[in-house]
Amino acid sequence: MRLTSRQQVDIATQRGASQQTLRATVPALEEVLFKPLPVLDHGFVRVIDYMGDDAAVVQAARVSFGRGTRKVNEDAGLINYLMRHRHTTPFEMCEIKYHVKLPIFVARQWIRHRTANVNEYSARYSILDKEFYIPSAEHLAAQATINRQGRGKILEGEIAQRVLALLRKEAERAYAGYVELLNEDASGELLDPQRTGLARELARLNLTLGFYTQWYWKTDLHNLMHFLSLRGDPHAQYEIRAYAEVMLRTLERWVPMTYAAFLEYRMNAAAISATGLAVIRRLLAGKSVTQPDSGLSPREWRELMALLGR
Repeated sequence: MRLTSRQQVDIATQRGASQQTLRATVPALEEVLFKPLPVLDHGFVRVIDYMGDDAAVVQAARVSFGRGTRKVNEDAGLINYLMRHRHTTPFEMCEIKYHVKLPIFVARQWIRHRTANVNEYSARYSILDKEFYIPSAEHLAAQATINRQGRGKILEGEIAQRVLALLRKEAERAYAGYVELLNEDASGELLDPQRTGLARELARLNLTLGFYTQWYWKTDLHNLMHFLSLRGDPHAQYEIRAYAEVMLRTLERWVPMTYAAFLEYRMNAAAISATGLAVIRRLLAGKSVTQPDSGLSPREWRELMALLGR
């Protein structure tokens, strides 16, 4: 992860300023406020702002004044109840805003979550940095033979080196072409005074999906957890999962009781179909059940047996 000297100064300025407020603040989240949390090779996640905490969820559920005088275990119990029974509205009362630097192909997956407010870095207005994503060796894998959108065997040896070299070579060549088309440096000065550069909105056309973009992403707590439940799942693509894992740590700092309930009833829980539940009941009754007579497809059967550890 590379930060420019200007960005470092901006972060230091933001963290050096202290403002008095009557709003609820969370010391654990304040510790990392504005700080870039590294992701992948050049990316990061920064918490820029937030509103509310665990007490705000409880307050919304009870529609009460102030922060209340109930015990912490009562608040945790209520949050567990809300999470368990999918009463989502109280969680929507809390919001958080992130600054994220991410590869363009990750951004295209991320933007599918349409429940946030997004403002992305404009390559029509500014010049993109020469930063592109190159997978580390342990994440360089062949296409899966069963899952069409997954990875299979890890590439090794000469093949892996060839792939990495090709990825880097193509990215370098694409950026060199980008600069040539622009005919200007980051300050806007022409590199060749004898010719005019191509418009920035057109010069970006040959850049690959591996180049980095940035955006501000603001969402409420309910939709953040929905995003994390999908993108933090082991089946999600590694690159977006890496961002979700960092954001999970910010969630733990921000709303620890909600985070614990989220792990218990969402992230580490399982949804079972009505037919799957019927199979479990038959197994508990000591009956023999096989896939053909279970009512489940072969894939559903494999997933259920894996869930049960059978």
